[in-house]
Amino acid sequence: MAPRWLSCSTAVFLLLAHVAPVVTQSCYGGSPGIPGIPGTHGPNGNNGGKGEKGDPGEAGQPVRGQKGSPGLWGPPGRPGLKGDVGLSGPPGPPGRVGEKGRPFQQSNQQKTFFSYKREIPQIPELDTTVNFNSEILDLDEEFEGHPLTNGTFTCVVRGIYFFSYHVSAKSRVCLKLVKGSDGDLTLCDLSEGFLVTSGSAVLELRPGDTVSLQATRYNNFVTSQGSTSHIFTGFLIFPTAQ
Repeated sequence: MAPRWLSCSTAVFLLLAHVAPVVTQSCYGGSPGIPGIPGTHGPNGNNGGKGEKGDPGEAGQPVRGQKGSPGLWGPPGRPGLKGDVGLSGPPGPPGRVGEKGRPFQQSNQQKTFFSYKREIPQIPELDTTVNFNSEILDLDEEFEGHPLTNGTFTCVVRGIYFFSYHVSAKSRVCLKLVKGSDGDLTLCDLSEGFLVTSGSAVLELRPGDTVSLQATRYNNFVTSQGSTSHIFTGFLIFPTAQ
């Protein structure tokens, strides 16, 4: 009880000390006293009642600005993956009927082939055309091939031609396949005894070009009357544009 009494006495003393200067100031015009100690906070009050519902706000409207100018083109992207094969499309409409072809007339067709054998007992001379003087095929006149002139073929139809030869010789033989004056192709073969050699080439010819076989210093032909061991053949593979 003593501490509580002392606390109450202290409070009364401080109150009198605070009031005395005020009276003195009021009566005698003295200076103001020092402020008192603030009191403790009171307890929280109760929550107030729920207020009324407010008015609805204005509805917001989106604002759309002006369209901007197009930007710069970006760099090309990487190629995409290969897609699956699509379904086959429907068949297209039939094409127009072509023009009627001209009737085939065998008599008007150019005979662009030959096959000749050599039936001459003499050995051909150096750097001269080997003369193949007898046709191998015995055909009717309308099917006869192109003739040779002293062993030389002269082109009439422009196109791609195939030429070949077969000869019988002894020890060694070299022949030149000559096309006009442009150049030649030399083909050689050798053996310790008798031999049968052959050669071939594909050439492009124009009308007037000539093709022949020419003998060289190595032309040890085996010759006999009626021999068919030496043969020169040529034919058109396909014509080309004129």
